[in-house]
Order: sequence, then structure tokens, then C-alpha cells
Amino acid sequence: MKLISFGIPCYNSAAYMSKCIESLLIGGDEVEIIIVDDGSQKDNTLQIAKEYEAKYPGIVKAVHQENGGHGEAVNTGLRNATGVYYKVVDSDDWLDEINLPKVLDKLRELVMAGTPVDMFVANYIYDKVGQTRKKVVRYTTALPENCIFTWNDVKHFHIGQYILMHSVIYRTQMLRDCGLRLPKHTFYVDNLFVYQPLPAVKTLYYMNLDLYHYFIGREDQSVNEAVMIGRLDQQIKVNKLMMESWDLTKIEPRKLRNYMFDYLEVITTVSSVLAIKSGSDENMAKKKELWQYLKNKNFRIWLKMRTRFLGQGVNIPGKVGNKLTILAYKITQKFYGFN
Repeated sequence: MKLISFGIPCYNSAAYMSKCIESLLIGGDEVEIIIVDDGSQKDNTLQIAKEYEAKYPGIVKAVHQENGGHGEAVNTGLRNATGVYYKVVDSDDWLDEINLPKVLDKLRELVMAGTPVDMFVANYIYDKVGQTRKKVVRYTTALPENCIFTWNDVKHFHIGQYILMHSVIYRTQMLRDCGLRLPKHTFYVDNLFVYQPLPAVKTLYYMNLDLYHYFIGREDQSVNEAVMIGRLDQQIKVNKLMMESWDLTKIEPRKLRNYMFDYLEVITTVSSVLAIKSGSDENMAKKKELWQYLKNKNFRIWLKMRTRFLGQGVNIPGKVGNKLTILAYKITQKFYGFN
């Protein structure tokens, strides 16, 4: 059994996937690198994956599937994983060559001690093209460092500090036991990946190390704001799936419930702001329907979200209200540095 399995979803990734793979090979025989070719047709992604598999037998697996989208590639990686832990690394991102061995040392120590935690967290870096000072998302104000802890021990997460796919490493069996399965042909499923398993997480560990390099710069990236507005339906679909995942009024302990509510609130705010920024009557109708959906699904959660600062901010009526919302979003975006 491997210590950790890395799933790399690839779709026409030939131009940059090698940097990602090479950064993981530093882990040696303890790691398993599952390269999932999601039906690439425009380049030789699958060929590159097979070449790595041939060069590093027992470490690299090349898996081909019909195009099912990022979420299905994550599912396929999980199905093929033999590691105690599972981490997704997107094919245009990479892990830090200095800090990855330190993280592996700690994971091994936890496993050998018979205390493998359900969730392991490390920092991530916004590696934006043309930006010399890279924004690092750390959790020092929110999570205890260098010890096993539970949700009762967490502190407050500020906006822009939430645990994302970039920062999380999950225990593989826990993901399987909680029934995680991401939808096919859907963008922005990263949020589901980190949100749905949370109630199954009983133990956590945080290392204040900069591990994940989150590359920002390609015009066709799904997180490009113009692309996100064009795919608002996908964003709202994931938003609704998050709303459906759990009845937050029944989640225990309280600090986990509060964290999940805050995270859902942020995603709902992002969906709303994208609709407002589009300037489209059709998208504004979708925004209204999203809030009505939440109201019908869970009135108590809707009321709490609607009366809080973010909920009020994205529901200010009229053109002036929309302009104020966009201005507030830009200021928050600049201050916290999120994409």
C-alpha cells in the first residue's frame, strides 16, 4: 500500500502536465501518481501519461477514460487509488519540491503511530502569471499547528481563507466510506470535493508549509472570471448540490456547522456576484431562482444567510445596488487576493 495517491485530471494537458508530474515524483516509491486522461483529443496527453508509466512502473499509472469532465476524472483517480491518503493536483499546478518531502514525512509518522487523520491541511500559493509577489493562503489564525485536533479546536476562518482542494489531503478510505462521487460534465466541482466529506472528518492536522502552487494565467482556465460568467449555470448547479448535501441545522459540532454555513454563504455570494456582473436579465433571474431554491430547501438557513452582511449585499435592489455590490466585491477581492 502506498502512503499517498495523487490524482491528476488531464484534458489536453500536454503543454504543461510534465511540470506537475515531475513535482510529485520527488516522493519516490511511497507515492502513487494516477494520471487520468479525460478523453483528450487535441494533443498527446495520453501518450505522455503512458511514457511516464513505462518509465516509472509501480509509481505512475496512466488511466484513460471517455470524456466525463474534471469531477469524473477525480472519481476515477479515487477508484484507482491504493494510498492511505488521496490528493488531487490539477495538471497545470504543481507541489513544492522542498515542502512535499516534509509533508510526506509527517503523513508517514501519523500512519506509523496508528493515528492517520481524516484531513491534512497545508498552505497553497496563488501562482499568478506576471505577479512577482505571490499570495499565500495560510491557516495559522484558524487552525492549531503541528498537532492532531478536532473541529472543536478550530478558530475563525476569514474570507479567502477557506479550505480548498489545493490545501486539503483526505484519507482515502474516509472519502470512500462517505460516498463521495462528483457529477460528470460539471465545472467547479472542487467545492463539492472539499464540502461534502466534512461531517465525516473527525481528526485534522495542519502544517504551516507552502505546498500547492495554484497556477493562474491561462485565458481558457475555468476560474477566469469571464469564463465563470459564461458558465454560470455550472456554478449554480454546484451551488445547489452543496445546498442539497447536508441539512446544516443538524450538523454537529457547532464549529463545523458554522464553518460549513460560512463556506456555503461564500459560494452563494460568488454565484450572485457573477450574475450581477454579467449584466444579463437572464442571469439575474437565475440568481433570484437560486435564492428561492435555498428558501424552499431550508428556510432557516435561507433566513440566516439572507439577513447577514453578504446576503444583504448581493440582494440590494436596483442598478445602484448592483454597482455597490460589484464595488464591494472588487475591494474584497483585492484585499484578500482570491481569484
